Amino acid sequence: MKRDKSWTWRRVAPSSLNLNGIKAAIVGGTGGIGRAFSRFMASRGATVVVVGQTFRDSKVPGIEFIKADLSLMREAKRVGEALPAETLDIVIFTTGVFAAPKRQETAEGIEQDMAVSYLSRLVILREIAPRLGKDRPEAKMKSRVFIMGFPGSGQAGTLDDLNAEKYYGAMRVHMNTVAGNEMLVLDAAKRYLNATFFGLNPGLIKTDIRNNFLGQDTLKSRFTEWMIGLLTPSAETYAERLTPLLVSPDLDAHSGAMFDRKGFAILPSPKLMDRSYVNAFIAASEALVSRVNVRLSS
Repeated sequence: MKRDKSWTWRRVAPSSLNLNGIKAAIVGGTGGIGRAFSRFMASRGATVVVVGQTFRDSKVPGIEFIKADLSLMREAKRVGEALPAETLDIVIFTTGVFAAPKRQETAEGIEQDMAVSYLSRLVILREIAPRLGKDRPEAKMKSRVFIMGFPGSGQAGTLDDLNAEKYYGAMRVHMNTVAGNEMLVLDAAKRYLNATFFGLNPGLIKTDIRNNFLGQDTLKSRFTEWMIGLLTPSAETYAERLTPLLVSPDLDAHSGAMFDRKGFAILPSPKLMDRSYVNAFIAASEALVSRVNVRLSS
C-alpha cells in the first residue's frame, strides 16, 4: 500500500464522539470487525441495524438485527430491499469468509468466497445505493458507504474466471474478492452521486474469517489467530480508531478514497486506475449474479 499524501482528515478522540441521531447499517455486523463497529457506535448513541446469521447483542441498546444467509444472492437481494436506505447515514460492509483449500460452491452454484465476500455486497449495494439518504431532513453530509477489504494491495483479480471454474486455488480466489471490493468503491463513486463511497483496509485482525481456510478450532487456526492477536490491534481497537473517520466532514469531497488500518488515506491499486478494466470486471460480476436469476438494480 502507498499513502495518499495529497490530503488528510482531522482526527478526534473516539471517546468524544456523539453519534446521537446517526443511523447505520453494518452488513456482517454480528461478528468480528463488524460487531466491534456496531457495539462501539451504539455505545456512542448511534442506531445500528446489523445483518448476519447469529445475533449475540439483543440486550445491547441501539442495535437491531436482520437475519440472512449472504452466501445466497436471493437473500442479498432481500436484505437490500429490507434495509431502510432512505434514512441511513452510514453503511459498512464487513461480511466475508476466506476461500477453503478445496472449492466450495453455494446452493446457487457460485464459489462460496466470491458469493459471500463480494457478490452479496454488490447485490445489496445496487439495491440500496439509489435510495440512500433520500429521507434525511437537513442532513449535514451525504450518506456514506464503507466497503471493507484490502484496497490498495495491488490485486486486479482474474477477470475471465470469477467463479473459479477453470482453475481453483484458495488464495487466487480470495484475491478476486479483494479486487472486486476495491472496484465496488471505485465504480460506485462514479455511478452514484447521491452518496459517497470509501474503502477500508484493516490489515490483519484477529477474527474467525480464516476458519474456512485453516479449519475451525484446529491447532493451526488457534496458533495463527493467537499470533495475529499478539502482533496486531484487536477488532475493538480498530473499530474505535476508525469510527471518527466514518463521520469526519473532511471526507465529503473525497468519494472513492481508501484508508489503511490507522485511517491514513492510501492510493488505489495501479491496475484499477484503468476505468475500462473496472467496467469489464463489474460487468463480469453482474453476469455471474444473473446466472442465478437475480436481477441487479441499476
